[in-house]
Amino acid sequence: MQTIKIEAFKVIGIAVRTSNNKGESARDIGALWQRFMSEGILAKIPNRIDDTVYSIYTNYEEDHTKPYDTILGCKVSSLEQIPEGLVGQAFDASEYVKFVCKGDLTKGAVIATWNEIWQTDLQRAYTADFEVYDQRSANPADAEVDVLVAI
Repeated sequence: MQTIKIEAFKVIGIAVRTSNNKGESARDIGALWQRFMSEGILAKIPNRIDDTVYSIYTNYEEDHTKPYDTILGCKVSSLEQIPEGLVGQAFDASEYVKFVCKGDLTKGAVIATWNEIWQTDLQRAYTADFEVYDQRSANPADAEVDVLVAI
């Protein structure tokens, strides 16, 4: 666990409003990933900086126990062209605590990391938290994912 500064960035992707109550987020975010993959959303994102996929948790009503948005997409150089059916959002520079999740993504490695985070006494900002799926997560059975939590 380390503290890092992330510069301001913009993302285009698809989104869902969800919550962590009664397994809602597991269903909603799972369906969002399914849609992202089956509809080839990555290829539809204009002005992509690279193919790294970000799963961003933002627009929190209050904290992780209340509704929030999940955006699944890529960093982009501009929000001027957002295709129909996609969303775009800009995020301010912020300090983050970085957690590294290693393991089998199909067996709950990421949610296990979030469960650990929820048990900490971290003074979270609840502005935008995110997971980074880059080349290290190309093999879901043996992946490494950065989880960044705004403080």
